[in-house]
Amino acid sequence: MNRKELNPGASPQAAYGARLRSLREARGWTQDDLAARMEYSSVHISAVETGRKPPTLRFSRSADRAFGFAGTADAFERQYREIKHGALLEGFPEYVKYEGRAVEIRLYNIGIIPGLLQTPEYARVLADSAVRRGAITPEQADERVSFLAERQAALVRPRPPMVFVTMDESCIRRPVGGAAVMDAQLVHLAEFAELPNTLLQVAPYEIGERRTFDLPVNLLTLPDRSVICYAESQAQGNLDRESTSVVPVLTAYHQLQAVAMSQAASVAMIEQVRKGIP
Repeated sequence: MNRKELNPGASPQAAYGARLRSLREARGWTQDDLAARMEYSSVHISAVETGRKPPTLRFSRSADRAFGFAGTADAFERQYREIKHGALLEGFPEYVKYEGRAVEIRLYNIGIIPGLLQTPEYARVLADSAVRRGAITPEQADERVSFLAERQAALVRPRPPMVFVTMDESCIRRPVGGAAVMDAQLVHLAEFAELPNTLLQVAPYEIGERRTFDLPVNLLTLPDRSVICYAESQAQGNLDRESTSVVPVLTAYHQLQAVAMSQAASVAMIEQVRKGIP
């Protein structure tokens, strides 16, 4: 039998596969033995061990049940999530941890509805588009959508955060996924605006040079009233906790809110877009 030599240092995915093989062999199991315990094929086990197929959340949880690692520090699920987060922009995984316990969330987005406000269908269209471009795998697309759902669910708590959302007008006018997907997404925005702990504003094109940001910005106020900022470009994200640099961003956000439309006017514009009124 040809045995492929593994290089755990080649990538996090390679390290995952090498660890899977090492633990399997330490127990004296063949790939068929592990496949039976995990309810996967031996071909699939081999592909993950050699790095030809990326692990998924379902696969990792199945491996944890087979090895008895579920809920432990050695869990394959934990290693999988580290791999998944490694594909995210720098700083974002840490940002999400803070987001789940923030008392105030301020968001600004351009071109795309902010993730926390996306419907599952809208999010799926974006993820599938990334797959077609070759940017991510289908498995990663599934995880991207489920990860977003986890973020959204984390905000549904007895004392939910106050969520301020200011969107560039391009967010609601850029068609994503066709008429049905966009209609449902715009309805969801209007429903979001009706919640007692939200404020939704559209920054219209007409504000021109008074738009204070050219890139998406997220600001979190934590229970101790400290504020952190997360901002990203196409290729890099940055999490900042230094007040000397975060306070000017917070000021710029307030300045943007001052020139943006009121919530009532913003919802009216969203309804106009839904109805196709210029």
